[in-house]
Amino acid sequence: MALAAALAVNHHLLCFSNPRTVTWVPTKLKPQKRAYLSFTCCTSSSSSTSPEADLQTAESRVNLGLSLFSKGRVKDALAQFETALTLDPNPMEAQAALYNKACCHAYRGEGKKAADCLRTALREYNLKFSTILNDPDLASFRALPEFKELQEEARLGGEDIGYSFRRDLKLISEVQAPFRGVRRFFYVAFSAAAGISTFFTIPRLFRAIKGGDGAPDIWETAGNAAINIGGIIALVLLFFWDNKKEEEQLAQISRDETLSRLPLRLSTNRVVELVQLRDTVRPVILAGTKETVSLAIKKAERFRTELLKRGVLLVPVIWGESKAPQMEKKGFGIPSKAATSLPSIGEDFEKRTESIAAKSRLKAEVRFKAEVVSPAEWERWIRDQQKSEGVTPGEDVYIILRLDGRVRRSGKGMPDWQQIVKELPPMEALLSKLER
Repeated sequence: MALAAALAVNHHLLCFSNPRTVTWVPTKLKPQKRAYLSFTCCTSSSSSTSPEADLQTAESRVNLGLSLFSKGRVKDALAQFETALTLDPNPMEAQAALYNKACCHAYRGEGKKAADCLRTALREYNLKFSTILNDPDLASFRALPEFKELQEEARLGGEDIGYSFRRDLKLISEVQAPFRGVRRFFYVAFSAAAGISTFFTIPRLFRAIKGGDGAPDIWETAGNAAINIGGIIALVLLFFWDNKKEEEQLAQISRDETLSRLPLRLSTNRVVELVQLRDTVRPVILAGTKETVSLAIKKAERFRTELLKRGVLLVPVIWGESKAPQMEKKGFGIPSKAATSLPSIGEDFEKRTESIAAKSRLKAEVRFKAEVVSPAEWERWIRDQQKSEGVTPGEDVYIILRLDGRVRRSGKGMPDWQQIVKELPPMEALLSKLER
């Protein structure tokens, strides 16, 4: 639980006053990097202090709660985290207690309580939203409506919740649309110029209407005023249109971030996140009823060789499979060996892969079809994507991804495999290299 994915990125050790207790603390990263909440973990050591005395601090209660959680005693762990919050914890201890308390609630299917804990940690204790996106112990929570609500709050940003998450999204947005700031500057500058001109034109228009000696021409003055006012209206509309497009882009980037963390099981039974397959395959997501998806896969078999040359990986998602999600065994997320292989959102992809050798092994494991893990998360993402594109959620759709993990195109029904073979260049082609 408690942010095992953070161990794969960057951490520092800091010891509290008790020299026998080791505590992981957060690391400040660069703006485009993700900052991760770390957690408290305990080490076994002998002590002359009585167990009762050791449990009188928030830190020791969090450590005990983590130990109980790793043994599957979720109810007892939850009680320890709740007690830790009553023992005057420092900000780091309160953050760890709230976060792990949320993980316990998520395990028990208590989405609202989990969201409340995470919201408090985000608002009052500087929890990074990327931590919530990355932690496998919150996989079941991310499939709930409460997570979508929390994510929307974080995307909108603000001083209370999600400011850093929105800032990271805006940095990505600026890279994708580098001239938006320049456009806005000209919108404001030209609007100001038109406003100043209108300020001097209106009195002239009044004099022209009154007439008399020395009065300006009424039609010329009225024309100038109309041009200025029309220009202001047009520039203001453009400014708001640009803002709307930015919000849509931020929402899409947020969905892309969520998509990159969705897990897949390869043919070798290895579970990886979609982000680990970047530059390696072009996933084609097939979402629909079991009969429709099975028929589409059967048709794809006729073009198997050509599709493999183009790096196509079929990802079937059957509607309704998420109604009874399987709860995987919980601990502190994933084993440390697996954690080191998981990339983190916000970093360059080359820095996220372990090595060229590891990447080659992963490529060798990829076959023609993969199985989704946590189907509820996949279904929720697909439905959100359908809403953004004006498609009725729940319809049969296919989504083709680029080599860099972004959506290439999508459509209703199932794909025309012959058309896809013509559309997608082989992996060795120049166009594929430019797509990476």
